[in-house]
Amino acid sequence: MRVLHTADWHVGKTLAGRSRQDEHESVLKEIVGIARDREVDVVLVAGDLFDTTAPSPEAERIVYRTLLELSDIGRVVVVPGNHDNERRMAAIAPLFALSNATLHPFVTQEPLEVETARGERARIALLPWLSQRHVIKADQLMAHDPHELTGEFNERMRRIIAALTKDFAADAVNIVLAHVTIANAQHGGGERLAQTIFDYWIDTTAFPASAHYVALGHLHKMQRLPGPCPIQYAGSPLQLDFSGNDDAKYVVVFDASSETPADIDEVPLSSGRRLRTIRGSLDRLAPLSGTTGDDFLRVVVEEPGRAGLSDEIRELFPAAVKIMISPEARATRRTIEMSETSPRELFSRYLEERGLKDDALLGLFQELYEDADA
Repeated sequence: MRVLHTADWHVGKTLAGRSRQDEHESVLKEIVGIARDREVDVVLVAGDLFDTTAPSPEAERIVYRTLLELSDIGRVVVVPGNHDNERRMAAIAPLFALSNATLHPFVTQEPLEVETARGERARIALLPWLSQRHVIKADQLMAHDPHELTGEFNERMRRIIAALTKDFAADAVNIVLAHVTIANAQHGGGERLAQTIFDYWIDTTAFPASAHYVALGHLHKMQRLPGPCPIQYAGSPLQLDFSGNDDAKYVVVFDASSETPADIDEVPLSSGRRLRTIRGSLDRLAPLSGTTGDDFLRVVVEEPGRAGLSDEIRELFPAAVKIMISPEARATRRTIEMSETSPRELFSRYLEERGLKDDALLGLFQELYEDADA
């Protein structure tokens, strides 16, 4: 059978207040096209379909339409991630079951049985996102420091995975679909760090050698991990912040049968806009104007700030979504005695500490202060 693995859509996510709806629609259409062209039998979505547990109607429209289009191609199987609302997913699951899509919001011990049109069979162990409070009992949380419970979380998750996979069959393609953090895996940018480190990791030896493939979501960098079976993050289909701005984006397609291991193909995606960082003084940045295409930009200015600098940068780079002064261009702060200093002088020193010397800005402050004082 042929299976497509995707994850971490994060539909509804914005970038510095800018909507990315068009990008999400475009990249999800691309994924549907890949599923159709490759004639996949099963589509696995490993969580974080939405960026928030209370998505907008537009975000729901984009996600639900994509799931329906994928269900016209093959069987769709979805587990929620830490950004999704599992109860909301449970409410709509019966409707999607009518369209060849299984939304599986909660942990159950029995694997999902899937049979393709050609009579091939898969057993899919489903592991949605589990927070620490669902895995470790309250009395243990009260009796131990957080760092002492990391190993406890890992051990309990091992037992959960063992229970979910104990009925893997020799005459089926055995798959684990999970939204989890794997120890020593690389972040791709945009993850919630509080739910990816320390208390929440497990190691790859938790997965059984009998699995043909482990389809993971949660970390946004596509990567294959060493372990007793093929273990893979599909990564997010769009770059979600500037920390991972050199990573290409993919979906994963693999072929497997009960007698053969997974033959894995990482299929690149091309629809999303690139996020990149440029830096330099205004004189050095100016020649780059018009050369950055439609990339979203983070501009690091290597000169002291002043009033109107952001406007000049945005005139050169309309797609600049973040503008910041480099730390090296900021003056060192010094302690001052506020009780003996006028507001104007305080503000002047504040500007000086940050490498800002601008008489127009200081005059505007004085005007606003006098209006407020009056």
